Amino acid sequence: MATKPPPEVKKYPEDSIESKAYKSVEDIPTREPNDRNRLGFHVWRWLTVKNESTLDEQIKVSGVRLLISEEEAKQKIISKLKELNVTLPQS
Repeated sequence: MATKPPPEVKKYPEDSIESKAYKSVEDIPTREPNDRNRLGFHVWRWLTVKNESTLDEQIKVSGVRLLISEEEAKQKIISKLKELNVTLPQS
């Protein structure tokens, strides 16, 4: 039986695009915290991967179980990203 503690999680710098993507979803009500993690990952993908997808598509693909409408979540994410001075992709 292993008694070692789990490895530490290395955090991204506060001003990185990864941190900003995850911060943009921290106030989105979801069924479980891991839903927010998945949504944050998909927001990051939308911001960094130039694959012509939209934020609407990324919200759907994430499989997040929202407690608000997808449109309301989208508006909250966009608002928070603008507040964090993130340049949004054209969609």
